[in-house]
Amino acid sequence: MEGLHERVAQELRLARELIGHAPGKGEASQNVWIRLFQNYLPERYQSRSATIVDSDGNFSDQIDVVIYDRQYSPLMLQADGQAVIPVEAVYAVFESKQELRSNYVLYAQEKVATVRRLHRTSVVIPTISGPRLKEPQPILGGYLALDAKDNTRVTGAIVRALKRDQAHGRLDLGCIAALLTWGCGGADSVTASEDKHAATSFLLELMSRLQACGTVPAIDYRAYAKWLSLPA
Repeated sequence: MEGLHERVAQELRLARELIGHAPGKGEASQNVWIRLFQNYLPERYQSRSATIVDSDGNFSDQIDVVIYDRQYSPLMLQADGQAVIPVEAVYAVFESKQELRSNYVLYAQEKVATVRRLHRTSVVIPTISGPRLKEPQPILGGYLALDAKDNTRVTGAIVRALKRDQAHGRLDLGCIAALLTWGCGGADSVTASEDKHAATSFLLELMSRLQACGTVPAIDYRAYAKWLSLPA
């Protein structure tokens, strides 16, 4: 486990150094986490920046990092690096910044809420134990950053911001790679904790949360097909 932490920490340290010289720092920061998840999460989970859509034709905001199912779910659209993902496929969504600020956390809550408000379908599927209808799992929401602007005041600021929205905008867990995590001390933890192994602690907690979600619901393709009969 210490070896895992050292590999993760090394990747993030290198990324922080390189991002300082990158023209698009915001995009560079989210790509760090996308690569991290692609490298370390099990293959059933994919990670990318995307917009999320439901069968009623509603769209989320553009989400920096989406963790979604690619084993049972399709991509609705992929063009010029932009992806549209059906909400049924989504396990978790994250806002990604270079650093932590309380106003960024509030912004992240608003973006996460646009995903959780979408409608998710589920259809009965045959299994070895008989027909089964999966209740859609809660979509995880969180915040990712490489560092913090002011380390001495970060804990109080983050806790106050996290408590602001415990409904659609709730941020279940997050990681400031150089400093701390939250939501990694138990499912209901709202406390930010300093952690010298922050990135690895977060990664293991995320995998535990994803494991507990089980499999995504079986998407109702006919609910999406209704849009084919509408005039352009």
